[in-house]
Amino acid sequence: MSRRAGTSPRYPRRGEGKPDDEEHSAGGVVRRGEDVLVIVPKRRAADGSRVLGLPKGHVDGEETPAEAARREVREEGGVDAELVDDLGEVRYHDRRGGRLIHKRVRFFLFDYLSGSPADHDHEIAEARWMPIGQAGSALTYQGEREMIAEALSKSRADR
Repeated sequence: MSRRAGTSPRYPRRGEGKPDDEEHSAGGVVRRGEDVLVIVPKRRAADGSRVLGLPKGHVDGEETPAEAARREVREEGGVDAELVDDLGEVRYHDRRGGRLIHKRVRFFLFDYLSGSPADHDHEIAEARWMPIGQAGSALTYQGEREMIAEALSKSRADR
């Protein structure tokens, strides 16, 4: 169910009919040749372990999910990238402050344009390039590993 780059849906914001326990985020799989951009956030997993993940974050203001994903790639990954396609959505639950939060993260495929992972923001301990096949098994969360598999499938279809 891919959408063209300019047709990304806008998610309702708080106070627009969605309960406070649902959050919408967006993220990106950025490819550069056979590599993808991965991040290690400073914030650890619930069990205290380090997380290896993809750049992602909340959709702000009037941003579309695709715009938010591109911004998060730039902020967390230090690179600028061109939107290629919609990869799909990951849904999961997170417990914060005793509340159960329903999370929806829309992921997009991007092609690297410029910049360096060394230019990541303060929330990130490390950003780096990793071979896409390795990322498909090394990422901490199953939903993000599935987005890598989808990106790999689209990359093969592009050839």
